Amino acid sequence: MKKIQKIFQYAYIVFAVLFIYDAITKWSEDRTGAYISLGLSALAVFMFFFRKRFSRKFDDHNHS
Repeated sequence: MKKIQKIFQYAYIVFAVLFIYDAITKWSEDRTGAYISLGLSALAVFMFFFRKRFSRKFDDHNHS
């Protein structure tokens, strides 16, 4: 179960990279779409760190 959680945790980074790439490709044609992609990439990075911190807290709580 822990391995699956770690895979999903790093999937957020993969999605962030994909959204950044999408923003770069849309930048010259559609700025609104690029800003949305940048916002989604920021959200994905936030979720990565949130999940990482939450799983660490959960592990520390279980070991105590």
